[in-house]
Amino acid sequence: MRKASWLLVALLVSLVAFPAAALAQGALAVVYDVGGRGDLSFNDMAALGADRAARELGVRVTEVESATTGDFLPNLRALARSRQYDVIVGVGFLIEDAMRQVAEEFPNQKFALIDGFVDAPNVMSISFADHEGSALVGVVAAITTLEAGGDTVGIVLGIEIPILLRFEIGFRAGVRWAVDRYNEIHGTNKQLRILHAYTGAFDDPARGKTAAEAMLGQGATVVYQVAGATGLGALEAVESFARAQGKTVGPPFAIGVDSAQDWIHPGFIAVSMVKRVDNGVFEAIKRALDGTFQGGAVTLKLAEGGVAASTIEMVDAFFDEAIELGQKTPEEKAATMAGVRAARAAVPQLAWDLLNELDGLIRSGEYVVPEALDRNTAEYWREVLSTY
Repeated sequence: MRKASWLLVALLVSLVAFPAAALAQGALAVVYDVGGRGDLSFNDMAALGADRAARELGVRVTEVESATTGDFLPNLRALARSRQYDVIVGVGFLIEDAMRQVAEEFPNQKFALIDGFVDAPNVMSISFADHEGSALVGVVAAITTLEAGGDTVGIVLGIEIPILLRFEIGFRAGVRWAVDRYNEIHGTNKQLRILHAYTGAFDDPARGKTAAEAMLGQGATVVYQVAGATGLGALEAVESFARAQGKTVGPPFAIGVDSAQDWIHPGFIAVSMVKRVDNGVFEAIKRALDGTFQGGAVTLKLAEGGVAASTIEMVDAFFDEAIELGQKTPEEKAATMAGVRAARAAVPQLAWDLLNELDGLIRSGEYVVPEALDRNTAEYWREVLSTY
């Protein structure tokens, strides 16, 4: 599906073009967060879910992009007023207030909110077990660092809000679990220092770069970015730091977030924590069509396909999405994927083995990843999970 950048006028024209009879196979509308398709992250993952719904369920998809947060309310209202859609999906917590208002205005319209919560019977609020996915990539960070002889890892975050605290504590839990397993396997007493920085922004790559540079300067071998577009600066900082040492592949490494970002700086991103927003979007329209849609909170966990550590296959698919959006060319793909594979080969096999081990323990319930949604709880877990 090609990218569609819709103005409200174009949207209304499209509604006229699809009469009620066209809804036999269902219709889905997606209102993207600011940045729209092509953000290499959250919105693009949602787009993959919409594409899958069109492909597998035969639904008609309308995509609406918002230039500013002020566009959320009129965009949602225009879609709901048309009465053309089985479900209207809003992407990202910033759209929460607008959806709350429109859901009340149109109680018979089904809505789904990705990564937020609206307490209404017609809104399915979908969140993800970010702490579980972050624990998995924490294992990669820890083992890669230990095997490289390092003693520090870092995590660069956006605004200090509950959902990001969950990322942070999950990452710390994965690092601590991996250090304990490493010491158990090798009979050692290794420790790791975990640096964290909340930049206060999701749209400022310069802040992310500065935060990551500070961590690298303090000896961080791996830096995990959880800061949206701000985090893109952190990814850049890692590659620049490594290349300044004459390296063409890490360590040092970065870890991507939300989507399979490994290809953005091939050779210097070890893995990404993929939030399966695509599965959330797909699940919302599927439930609307099969009659199982219900309002309320739905958390997609690791065992339910809600989060995952990126794989080569995911990266390959996401690169194809970038080609489709005109951001990359087919000619670039081979060289990029070679860099991605080189990065994975440079990550110790023990890191992948222990990632898979923890994945199985989380899925079975044998290991429960701690989480924090407030500062006091986060402070408690920072102390408990410390290995330094």
